[in-house]
Amino acid sequence: MLAFDKPDVEQFFRTFGIQTFAVSPDEKQLVFSTNLNGTYNLWAMDLPGTFPYPLTFENQSCHELLYSQKGDYLVAVMDQDGDENGQIYAVSSRGGKVKPLRSVEGFRHDMPLLSRDGKRLYYTSNKEDQTFLKGYAYHFETETEETILHGADAITLVMAISPEEGSFLYGKLFGNTYSLPYVKVGDEHLLLTPDTSPEHTFSGAVYVSETEIYLITNYKEDFSYVAKFDLTTREFQKVLQLEKEDFSDIQFNRHHQCLYLVSQKGAVDSFYEYHLNSGAGELKKIETPVTVIEKIVVGGNGGVYLLGCSPTVPFNLYQKVEQKWSRLTNYSVPGVKKEEMVEPTVVTYPSYDGLEIEALFFKAKKENDNGHVILWPHGGPQVAERASFRSLFQFLIHRGYSIFAPNFRGSSGYGLAFKRMVEGDWGHGPRLDHIRGLEWLIQQGYADRDKIFLMGGSYGGYMALLLHGRHSDYFKAVVDIFGPSNLFSFVESVPEHWKPATKQLVGDPEHDFEKVKEASPHTYIDSMTKPMLVIQGAQDPRVVKEESDQIVEALREKGRDVDYLVLEDEGHGFSKKENEMAVYRKVLRFFDQFI
Repeated sequence: MLAFDKPDVEQFFRTFGIQTFAVSPDEKQLVFSTNLNGTYNLWAMDLPGTFPYPLTFENQSCHELLYSQKGDYLVAVMDQDGDENGQIYAVSSRGGKVKPLRSVEGFRHDMPLLSRDGKRLYYTSNKEDQTFLKGYAYHFETETEETILHGADAITLVMAISPEEGSFLYGKLFGNTYSLPYVKVGDEHLLLTPDTSPEHTFSGAVYVSETEIYLITNYKEDFSYVAKFDLTTREFQKVLQLEKEDFSDIQFNRHHQCLYLVSQKGAVDSFYEYHLNSGAGELKKIETPVTVIEKIVVGGNGGVYLLGCSPTVPFNLYQKVEQKWSRLTNYSVPGVKKEEMVEPTVVTYPSYDGLEIEALFFKAKKENDNGHVILWPHGGPQVAERASFRSLFQFLIHRGYSIFAPNFRGSSGYGLAFKRMVEGDWGHGPRLDHIRGLEWLIQQGYADRDKIFLMGGSYGGYMALLLHGRHSDYFKAVVDIFGPSNLFSFVESVPEHWKPATKQLVGDPEHDFEKVKEASPHTYIDSMTKPMLVIQGAQDPRVVKEESDQIVEALREKGRDVDYLVLEDEGHGFSKKENEMAVYRKVLRFFDQFI
């Protein structure tokens, strides 16, 4: 009998990803951005067959993807080595070289939309206004462009065009917890919610006819709900609300006259179908094979397609066939059974002020457990740690590390009031939520006080640095992945259109000097005494390389043990498999040396 070795952590590195996807109008082809060849490119599948074949060879991330109405080409937004300056390209549905449509080096182009007749391309860009952006309409036949939207007080994004192009919907984004939906009809701008105050958000909208819009908002509520706005009567009507669930996405199925809705409740998502022509409406929850839903696409024939994952199954594409889901891709961890990986336990604990905090706890299996726990502050900060697949988590768990990931105050999925708690309080409440979480773990017997590591990325990297500086006695060693180290320089270095919202989150360095200083990790350099690994993408536009450079330099001047890895061809994340693998190997070696 043949006997095979047990799975090694190297196999977790070989998991592929999917960034986005689109389905042709006739639903005979599906195109998705995946890193099957080690870097992200567009691949296609001819439905109902599901064997993928390559379309492009650009070796760059694709953030947005849509088909032309005839299905003969696709519009794709791609950046360069993670710089997030997306350019708009066209690619034949047969594949080949991409054709630039709207491209200006050093600037970003987002949210492309095509007119029904295929003669116009709508999009938003910062090429002429880096702070508030502009909306454009590009005419293919005349190769001319016009500005259709320009806000003067907030980021403005063109989000949807009515079926007959008589109006378009746009959003004004003042911050992560204050955004307003508008429709422009001729020269008139209509606010879809009844008032601009109290401050609220909207997170999606669809035209179901030339005059009817369904949207997701939390106007005068803590959790988002579905509402309807009639352009003829100018009436706003609340349609559907669920108990402590935040609706986060809405799609319209014209073929079946129903809405598809995604809701978030803490770490998990749910999927609903809402029929519009059944009297008062019928809401039906549809079970899915995933716990986190990244994207829903409705095909031209009414088919429903989903991109999602769960803690032990990577991102895959699914098609709804009657009442069941058919899996179109088969991404998994090579040689590792689902049962050999770990599902998180959802726990709750009281923070320093009595606020209940929910957290995910991945407990290493008994046969692998090395007794150590890694505290993982998530990024954002106004997102949440989800019940999603992270190969980083699963391979560390396989090597015996347990992982504790709190959804601290400021996280999404717990209501608007909870999400706002981090605004103007980057470094106090969230920091103590993590410390109280560690104390709870220790009291419950899930962690030993002298066997705790710390690792985070982005805001999580910032929190790792701050926790290291203010509570170093808790940790044996620390990993910072592109985290802001000096809030004074961070606020000034973020992209221009981020600056108003960033100052709302962090504080104004000039007017809130003492608060910003207290929340800045750089203030606590002297207390950062534990070994560190710092990882940074050289092309990162959100947390620029200087943020990591300065903390590494300051610590090395004090003789501290700091290992520094810079990825020259990456931005705020990993777009290339070899880079991701190099980082994960280094993280593992770093932690292992302290066991």
